[in-house]
Parts: sequence; C-alpha cells; structure tokens
Amino acid sequence: MNSDILLIGPIGSGKTTIAELLHIRTMLPHRSMDLLRWKYFDEIGYDRETARQKFVTEGFWGLYRYWKPFEAYAVQRMLADFSECIFDFGGSQTVYEDDVLFEQVRKAFEPYPHVILLMPSPDIEESIHILHARNKYASEEQWAVNEHFVRHHSNYDLAKHIAYTQGNPPEQTADEILQWVRANGWTYQRW
Repeated sequence: MNSDILLIGPIGSGKTTIAELLHIRTMLPHRSMDLLRWKYFDEIGYDRETARQKFVTEGFWGLYRYWKPFEAYAVQRMLADFSECIFDFGGSQTVYEDDVLFEQVRKAFEPYPHVILLMPSPDIEESIHILHARNKYASEEQWAVNEHFVRHHSNYDLAKHIAYTQGNPPEQTADEILQWVRANGWTYQRW
C-alpha cells in the first residue's frame, strides 16, 4: 500500500489530469472510479430506473443521495481489487453525510499513507469560485453539490496531504505530489 497514491477532491479539482501525469511519471496504472463504478454498483443491485426517477422527481440531490451506499461499496471494492496504482476517485465518492457510510470508507482508506486531496486554494470561498469557473457548463444544482463537496469534512478527514493547484500547471502539481509521497514513505520502484 506504500506504492498506491489516492487522489480525492471535488469535481473539477484536477484528479484525472494529475492521475494521468502521475501514471506517466511512475508507470503505475491509473484506476479511475468514474470508469469502474457502474460495475461495482451493479454488484449490489443498482437500479437505473430508480436512479432516473430520483433525478426526475428530486433533482441531482436525490440522485446523489441514491448513489451514496453504492459509492461506499464501490470505493471498498476498487481498493480491494487493485494495488500498486494511482487511484482517482470522483468528486462524490469520498463525501458522506451518513456516518456509517463515511466510517466504511474511512476504514478502507486507513491503511493508505498517500491520500492526496486536490483543492484549488486553501481559501474555501476562492476554491468554490475557481471550481464554478472550471465547471461552467454545470447546472446551478451541480454547482451547489460541488460546493457541498468543498465545504464538507469528509475529504479533509480522509486526506493525508492537501495539494493546492491554483496558479500551478498540472505538471508542477504532479511533481509536488511525487515529492511529498517520496518524503513520506513511498516505496514503489519503477524498474
């Protein structure tokens, strides 16, 4: 687990971009929860019609609430299925209002020393403004959900390190993350 790097953060924080750069620099496989989650959701009975109805009747927040147990399960399964990877978790997959679900994810993350939260700025309001600008095609409701991700304690509680990205090219952020993980026990050897 010392070779794994877990990237978390709100929507638009740069997780996938940084994960790809870390993959290039380390040759570790990049595992994206956004690509793998549906397989895991289906394992425990995800119902697309129920999800659609939640979205139609309750909006994005209703869909978000429906996803939460499936996301907690998917996080645990992905970490069990893969090792020696760069893990890239979607914006909602590490934020939990339900204490039981959060505890499941916290326990799954606990053995991993290199959990990096990507945020634009140490200033929460500035981060929200930057993320809204990056996600300019999102709906008002999606912006509100992402603002919730920035303000909620979950990502901060899970993270072992916070990488602030504003003003830095992605390559610099990736290099800073590698510098931090190497200084904190990262043991992967490429060759």
